[in-house]
Amino acid sequence: MTQPIPRDAIYRRRVFDAELIELCIRWYISYRLSYRDLVETMAERGVQVAHTTILRWVLRYVPEYEKRWSRFARPVGTSWRVDETYVSIRGRWHYLYRAVDKHGETIDFLLRRDRGIAASQAFFRKALATVAPRVPRKVTLDGHVPSRRALWLLRREQRCWRNVEVRTNRYLNNIIEQDHRAIKRRCASMAGFKSFATAAVTIAGIELAHRIRERQFMLSRAYRRLGKWSLKKEWALALA
Repeated sequence: MTQPIPRDAIYRRRVFDAELIELCIRWYISYRLSYRDLVETMAERGVQVAHTTILRWVLRYVPEYEKRWSRFARPVGTSWRVDETYVSIRGRWHYLYRAVDKHGETIDFLLRRDRGIAASQAFFRKALATVAPRVPRKVTLDGHVPSRRALWLLRREQRCWRNVEVRTNRYLNNIIEQDHRAIKRRCASMAGFKSFATAAVTIAGIELAHRIRERQFMLSRAYRRLGKWSLKKEWALALA
């Protein structure tokens, strides 16, 4: 009797192989390719897949990949650089809050429909939960007033924010302004997001690919020591 091929639980009842699904998602979030570009690329390999199928793969598996990669995340610094950038969704501007440490390591991100005090508070809560139990020592902001007010209000909720030094310095925030470019460059090559939920998941995948490229995960140390680092090998190890 033919034995069934063992598959990861998340890929069961899928027509296509897990390797093909991972390949399409990895290429889409890593490189400046559209869904239709991937369709043509797969067709050259003899695989017929619709662009809507790849879209569904991205929406289904990117959150799962985030969870699995988070097991290997490196600790980040306690000096934060916080800023927000713009993302177009259905022709309207939305705001992507992002934070990096002084070495340029990504701390966290959050897509919001506005850039008010509530949005800033939501981002700082999420970022703090991500790096817990570590807490920031310094937070450098741009001149956006609601972000500063949000931090002052958070001091009433959590004591750890009371000892955080909050400062405004455009020069020190240049590092995150430069880091925005990698995300914006990938988003610019897309035809535009059609919904907030789709944008949130896709940007999460782009951020994950950016962190992998910057080697913010502790994987395949032997390959690094030998100078044989490979994105494909790291991807396979993290999802194993």
